[in-house]
Amino acid sequence: MENSIQFWLGIDVSKRKLDVALLDARGKFRSRSVPNDASGFAQLMKWLQERAATPGTCHVCMEATGPYSEACATSLSDAGWLVSVVNPLRVKGFAQSELLRNKNDRADAQLLARFCSKHAPERWVAAPAHVRHLRALVDRLQVLKDMVQQESNRLEALDNDAMLRQSIGEHIQWLKRCMADLQRQIDDHIDGNPDLREDAALMQSIPGLGPVTAAKVLAYLGDVRRFGNAKALAAFLGVTPRQRQSGTSINGRTMLSRSGHAAMRTALYMPAVVAMQHNRAVKAFGDRLRSQGMAPKAVIGACMHKLALLIFGVVRSGKAFDVSLAMPKLDFQDGI
Repeated sequence: MENSIQFWLGIDVSKRKLDVALLDARGKFRSRSVPNDASGFAQLMKWLQERAATPGTCHVCMEATGPYSEACATSLSDAGWLVSVVNPLRVKGFAQSELLRNKNDRADAQLLARFCSKHAPERWVAAPAHVRHLRALVDRLQVLKDMVQQESNRLEALDNDAMLRQSIGEHIQWLKRCMADLQRQIDDHIDGNPDLREDAALMQSIPGLGPVTAAKVLAYLGDVRRFGNAKALAAFLGVTPRQRQSGTSINGRTMLSRSGHAAMRTALYMPAVVAMQHNRAVKAFGDRLRSQGMAPKAVIGACMHKLALLIFGVVRSGKAFDVSLAMPKLDFQDGI
């Protein structure tokens, strides 16, 4: 496929429009702007084909911008186009390597096209419809949880205004009923899909991971088997350590990279705290790190990384969590 690519399309995504730049093999650009909706996606594909760029000869590249980019990427992918959705940090580094000074929508689209032609990023595969539906339910549930927290904060800050307190209290109760209904929909959706149900059961076999976290993993990551190994999954989540050491002048603290999926890192924080108390393997791991003088928050971050590896292990193997396999081996633990 790569040898047949003759065009590279960079798409700068915003809420209302897509700025696109089509780069051909001669190094010439053609630019256009279309609406960021279904009609705009159809216009874009027609515009590309009028310029001899077809699904077999064109590589499309855009940055990951959440809901604003996903609809466009899904539409193009479903139509057979080769689409890559890349981490914005990769594109930022590429722009710095080119010593670019100007930044606007058209320039960003051209930058993405050049990045695509030079680095040939991997193909992005749209999540199946049942996973996208689960993600929508999980996202909506999180929005309601945030609203409950906001209203609870307002209630605490109120003076003795009986009418306002009653209004906020009733709203909180209504939101909680909506949350309970959404949670039932999530549970029913997972139970109704054999693949989701089996993976959720495997994840929940890990002490510290409950149904809420399992649903978020399935919604945000889909099938974790798509990652080549456990380290790739941890890197995607941004729970791998990042060192800042060079010579004698730079000796910074090692911390989480935080360059991956922010929502999943948030979802793993409390499960890691619980696992440090109730999961023998994670507890032994955390205790060893604390005995070596690691800071408390750094220990939690390391345990989040450990949970990511355990999630990959149980799903990839198809076997429930076995603490005897997860515990560190004697020769490794004692340095034999």
